[in-house]
Formats: sequence, C-alpha cells, structure tokens
Amino acid sequence: MEYNTIKYMVEDGILTLLLNRPDSMNAFTLEMSDELAAAFYRASEDDAVRVIVVTGAGKAFCAGMDLTSTGNVFGLDEGRQPTLAEMEDPDSMPGVRDSGGKVTLAIYDCKKPVIAAINGAAVGIGATMICAMDIRLASQKARIGFVFGKIGIAPEGCSTWFLPRIVGMQQSLKWMLFGEIFDATDAHSGGLVYEVCEPDNLLARAYEMAEQIASNTAPVSSALIRQMMYRNSAAAHPVEAHKVESLAVYYTSSADGKEGVSAFLEKRRADFQASATADMPPFYPWW
Repeated sequence: MEYNTIKYMVEDGILTLLLNRPDSMNAFTLEMSDELAAAFYRASEDDAVRVIVVTGAGKAFCAGMDLTSTGNVFGLDEGRQPTLAEMEDPDSMPGVRDSGGKVTLAIYDCKKPVIAAINGAAVGIGATMICAMDIRLASQKARIGFVFGKIGIAPEGCSTWFLPRIVGMQQSLKWMLFGEIFDATDAHSGGLVYEVCEPDNLLARAYEMAEQIASNTAPVSSALIRQMMYRNSAAAHPVEAHKVESLAVYYTSSADGKEGVSAFLEKRRADFQASATADMPPFYPWW
C-alpha cells in the first residue's frame, strides 16, 4: 500500500518505520493509525524483515493525537452508546474503537522484534505506542508524557495492560495520575527505556541492536520468543507456559535447532533456513 504519514524502508533485514509528519511533530491521526497497523501486519508476514526500528522524522517521535481536527478529535462517533458486551468484537465498532489500540495490538501480534528509537517528544499515543515495543532506546532530548488526565480523557493504546508489566504498578500510577512530562533519565530510572543515547547516536545504536538480532538468531525462534514472553507472562499459572514451551522446543529442535547445535559445535555462524512466514510450528498461534 501507499503511505502518506509514515515511511516503510527495508535494508539488510531491518525495517525502519518512520513516523513522517515532521511539520506537526508527527502528531497521530486516524490515517496514521491505519497505516501503522497495516505496516506491522505487513512486516509480520514479510520474510525480508527480521527486525523493526520505529522512530520519528524531525525533532519529535510523536507528539500525541492531532488535536486540530474538527468534530471529535479522536475520530469517535458521539451519537452511539456502546457497551462492553459490544466490544467483544472490536472490529465491528467503527467510531468507538481506540485508534491507538489498533496500532499496539498490531505490534503485539507481530512476529518480528520491535525497537523504539525515541528521538524527541513522545506524548499521549506517542508514549503508549512505545509500551507495546520490545526494546526502547531514548535520545537525551526525548520527553515522555502520559498526559491523559490533564486533558480529561482515559489512557489508551492498551497502555493499562502494557505499562504495569514494564515498570510496575506504583510507577505506572505515578506517571498516569500526575500526567507530567518527564525526561529520558527519568524514563530510564523508572524502567521504561533500556538505554539513553546521545541524540546523534540514537539510530546507530538502534540499528546495532537490530543487526545483532537479525544476524545471529533464527526468525522462527525470534517470533516464538516474542509471543511466548508476552502471552505466557500473562497466563494464570506457569503450567500454561510449560505447555507452550514444551511444544516450541519439540518442533524447533528438529528444524533450526539441528543447525544451531551444529554451528555451535563447529564454531561457525548458524545458517537458519526456516521462515517465520511459512515454517511456524503447527500449534502456532496457540491462543
């Protein structure tokens, strides 16, 4: 598809998803929501993509929802009275469904590791979007804010599921209830970002990490690891993880696992052949 608000660029197994509305600090729109969700689903089934790096054009990562549009700025249909029962099928709820959540659920479903390179302001959906990504790097210039209470709305982007799993309940509530903008150092000390980088080194560091994954790991293993970590950690009992892990080891051990063991014994780099598009084990997706 053609993209108007983002760029989709693949090189050497690394997809760069560039939020590309620099004149508006990459403010989020319904069009950007649709394009990002489509891009993550596309990348998930694209064997040319091993790892995804997400960053923003210009000085911002994403300054939140574009609040300059007319009518309901979140694109919601105020003439409806939706119920929780109706949300059992959120795809059938246009004008009600949270546009940020569409993106974070697409990230959650993705088979490819996702690295956020937070180059500047990441506010509102700009902050909640990164919570669904796997590794978060922040420029020293980054400023992050879960500002929902200050503009009178509730958190979105599935952030009330992701954020407490990343930083714990107390830190999540502090950031959400205060609604303040905090810097990269506070984001790092609070556990939201893995590393703070010099602004000029941010993307280089993200690509360095992406290349490490792309060059040294099996695509099927990466896809399984990503989904197993998120889904098993939310299961009610560890035996649920044991069931999935047993099947995952069983099937991978007879495919890429043989090559991985041989490469280890022969002291060479493994040449993994299985594809995350065509060769996922038969129990996937188990949920």
